[in-house]
Amino acid sequence: MTTTPARPRRAPHRDDDLISATFEIKQRPPDEPPPPEDGNKVGVMRRRTRERLSARGLAYVAEEAALIVSELVTNAIVHSGGRVITVALSLRAGFLRIDVRDGVPSFHALPRASCDADENGRGLVLVQSLAEERRGSWGVEDGGATTWCELSLAAS
Repeated sequence: MTTTPARPRRAPHRDDDLISATFEIKQRPPDEPPPPEDGNKVGVMRRRTRERLSARGLAYVAEEAALIVSELVTNAIVHSGGRVITVALSLRAGFLRIDVRDGVPSFHALPRASCDADENGRGLVLVQSLAEERRGSWGVEDGGATTWCELSLAAS
């Protein structure tokens, strides 16, 4: 009986850039909600995140990452006042890093307590919770123009 040696599998967590996407959003007054076409971009980025992570053997973190991308992109669309948003996903030193840049410095990127009746305001609390569950962290850079989150790829 002969055996063939197992082919070494590519490590799914080696350092790499997974996604770098930039898109424009409509300029609008601060009190006006975003148009549907801007909201649709959230779904596109969520889907691309799931697809790319699954293709790289990282399906086990795809749902959490897609939810974080959704929350951070939504915040950028709704609150930044910017016109261009960049979403980047990368693998670095055993972590998945998610960066969402709207290019507008802001100090509004802080989690805040919300009441049960609130219809919004829980996004960053959710990001913080998911980061903690995956032994990661999150924060802001560039004076609030970039919000990021890192999730550990180590087995829980």
